[in-house]
Amino acid sequence: MPDIHIHRDHALGLNGAREVATGWAEKAESKFDMSCRYEEGEAEDVLHFSRVGAEGTLRVNAEQFELQAKLGFLLGSFKDQIEQEIGRQLDELIGRQSPA
Repeated sequence: MPDIHIHRDHALGLNGAREVATGWAEKAESKFDMSCRYEEGEAEDVLHFSRVGAEGTLRVNAEQFELQAKLGFLLGSFKDQIEQEIGRQLDELIGRQSPA
């Protein structure tokens, strides 16, 4: 299975990062038919996402986002495009937030 790994540093603080993560989850659910489950932690949150052919996590803390995903055979051939789109979406959402 092809893997996707995306790392983004930010200066949003945990609350701002949570807003970005929930915004990304909403887009993933509506645009890509993902099923998302968000778990809040004291210092780090984890967003679990999945759909047929893809599953992964987005780890969120006060300084960074860390996305890891596994793609199935069919989606694997689109790995580069998927990785670019996810990165673009995160960058766009991070850019909309003002630092905490």
